[in-house]
Amino acid sequence: MFTGSFSKMAEGQEDWSQDQTEKLIQFQDLTGIDDISRCREVLQRHNWDIEVAVQDTFNEQEGAPSVYTQPPPQEPRPPAMNLTPSDQRIFTVASRRPQGIVQWGYYIVTFPVRLFYSTLIDFLRFTYRLIRPDPRQNVTDPVGDVEAFVSQFERLYGEIHPVFYRGSYSQALNDAKQELRFLLVYLHGDDHQDTEKFCRATLCNPLVVEFINTYTLFWSCNTNRPEGYRVSRVLSETTYPFLALIVLRNNRMTVVAKIEGPIESTDLIQRLHDVITENEITVAAARAERNERDMVQRLRNEQDQAYLMSLQADQEKERRRQEQKEQAEMEERRKQEAIQEELRLKQEKKKRKEELRNEIPDEPPATDADAIRIVLKVPDGTRLERRFLRSQSTKYLYYYAFCHDVCPDDFHIVTNFPRKVLPCQPEPDKPDPPSFAECGLGKNEMLFVQDNEA
Repeated sequence: MFTGSFSKMAEGQEDWSQDQTEKLIQFQDLTGIDDISRCREVLQRHNWDIEVAVQDTFNEQEGAPSVYTQPPPQEPRPPAMNLTPSDQRIFTVASRRPQGIVQWGYYIVTFPVRLFYSTLIDFLRFTYRLIRPDPRQNVTDPVGDVEAFVSQFERLYGEIHPVFYRGSYSQALNDAKQELRFLLVYLHGDDHQDTEKFCRATLCNPLVVEFINTYTLFWSCNTNRPEGYRVSRVLSETTYPFLALIVLRNNRMTVVAKIEGPIESTDLIQRLHDVITENEITVAAARAERNERDMVQRLRNEQDQAYLMSLQADQEKERRRQEQKEQAEMEERRKQEAIQEELRLKQEKKKRKEELRNEIPDEPPATDADAIRIVLKVPDGTRLERRFLRSQSTKYLYYYAFCHDVCPDDFHIVTNFPRKVLPCQPEPDKPDPPSFAECGLGKNEMLFVQDNEA
């Protein structure tokens, strides 16, 4: 009934505590990661701190540096790319040619100067690169390169512009893929003659700004900086201004259009609109597929959660059954111990009675002048009769009563009249009780045994 991830999880669950299992399910539900072994690895790496693990995973998915793990932060790997699809739209806009005799005359006169200047600059750059390699080849701070360009752009052209994505190119690709949005890339070339006019008249045009902010995620960088230079080599631009429209198709980020040259604002909006319309079907299909996948994942999570709840209920029942079993066994042990203790006390009492019975002197004859006749009446009405010598200690009377089965174990003996307790019970480390004569008892006495526990 249950599929995929939880089947794998159940195989090794005997090694996990209940708390770890719950954290594993919660982590998978929050992050949407299907691979249960990967979930466990991430949680173990963060010492099963689910808040830290989830935050770090989100940072990784968004391309943000990790602030929790020990290894140094690294640039996220960009998604798979298709740079040259067969249906890629390429719009090349040539610079406006001179109009009229005056402009053509100016163009012809200045052409040698411009040719010499551009040739000289290219030669100097080439010579300089032979001596010192291009530092733009080493990307060390991609986010810093983007932030520096944004600050430069606002300083030169004002704050009315499309919303720049303030992250690296790889981060922008990952976010566009995750959010199923079109990514518009603008590469800024400082040295090109059409750059300033494009930025002021086209890129900062309110209609262009509104369109780009509504339909795309906008990323840009200066090609004189390492991050911009790296992206320019990837996208293979031929002239400036350069724009590339990228979107997810067939699980790959695809460059569906390139726009090169000084394009006007209305033309830019129209061409972007046409390309977006052509590719909106694939985006809708990808969105539907992702929604279906999310639905399947939610269903799987619900099944896993239901299984976990059932498992917890079974574990709770087993725990209660085990507790009841242990409690019953403990009660049985206590009962057996009580029985054993009772038997031990009975044996000790029996042994004690035998010892005391042997200590009682023989009964004197009735004709002995010193003999005294005692009649004991026990609580159940039984009468016990015996003779003692008046000179003997009354402890023997206590022993005599104690050794009879009809007499209670804890008792005291009282006289009839005047009614008083007879001090006949011996106590450890104290002298023997007084004799019958010292207690003032006559030749014939009726005494009563009273139960102390009654």
